[in-house]
Amino acid sequence: MQADVLIVGGGPAGIATAIAATLKGLRVTVIDARTPPIDKPCGEGLLPDAIRALEQLGVHLHANQVFPFSGFCFLDENSFASARIERGRAFGVRRTIFHRLLVDRALSLGVTFLWATRVLRLASAGVETSTGFIPCQWLVGADGSSSRVRQFAGLEPRRRGRVRFGFRRHYEIEPWNDCVEVHWGEKSQLVITPTGSGEVCLSLFTSNPRLRLHSALDSFPAAARRLARTHPSSSESGAITVLSSASAVTRGNVALVGDASCTVDGIAGQGLSLALQQAFHLAAALARGELANYAAAHSRITRTPVSVTRLLLAMNASSTLRRKVLRLFAARPALFSKMISIHTGASLPDALDAAALVTLGWRVMWA
Repeated sequence: MQADVLIVGGGPAGIATAIAATLKGLRVTVIDARTPPIDKPCGEGLLPDAIRALEQLGVHLHANQVFPFSGFCFLDENSFASARIERGRAFGVRRTIFHRLLVDRALSLGVTFLWATRVLRLASAGVETSTGFIPCQWLVGADGSSSRVRQFAGLEPRRRGRVRFGFRRHYEIEPWNDCVEVHWGEKSQLVITPTGSGEVCLSLFTSNPRLRLHSALDSFPAAARRLARTHPSSSESGAITVLSSASAVTRGNVALVGDASCTVDGIAGQGLSLALQQAFHLAAALARGELANYAAAHSRITRTPVSVTRLLLAMNASSTLRRKVLRLFAARPALFSKMISIHTGASLPDALDAAALVTLGWRVMWA
């Protein structure tokens, strides 16, 4: 079996890259030790950039599979700020449904999948797997934040951010808000995303690995009251989340995409959007036979989400800063709307340049 592009990792980043590369005329094989549908604990939100990318990939979201949301609300015990998404559509969707849509589209284009296939050895000329050696021209690592491909290529992060933990569970209840709610507590956040007409997804982000959703709800009384008489519709699952970047995203004939290349803490809700955007640029570079443009595009795509994530993590680290920022956002809704606009791709990212961050810092100090 010969492949132009061999992708290690059959999650959304890997499959999106496979679709985009196939549309460029390349022969693509995807290998993964798991079998579909592949689930992963996450907030299950798709931002406008992700929706636009899916449309270009030919992946169609149907009304009975997703639930639309119109903006974001940040709140704690004292402050409340909300902002609408100014341009584009956003949806909540079960991760397993989303994965099946991607797989079906890839199969319709002729992408080869090798599920339940373990990687035994990596080489620049291909990959030795549990089913034999697969030669390739290009090797893509889409195998997550603990990427073996990244390690093989010598592209491990020079510095890792502080590890946090994410836990997710679904509850049977009619969504009461058409926005994603982000509840802020003491060094933890509870994100509530509508994923269906009778279901919401709860995601908890915390530095405490022992904390679980049922006990964490005591710290978020507004959410606890809403969910007091509801029943879980899924089991609780968890994962590690961190802000971290590979030392580089290409080396020789190896390229990284998705969490293998850059992870943003789950509080940002940008993981899927970044992966889908990266997939397009990587496929274009593979078709040209030159990866330099992908490295430049990757840097441009991730710059603003990383900056916003750092602000959110600073709010998590300091309760004083968090209260000041939320008080500022509540008092100046236009400022919060601007941040959400930039975060969701509705405004140009250069609006969040160094000067803007300094100005925000001064405003926070006096909030």
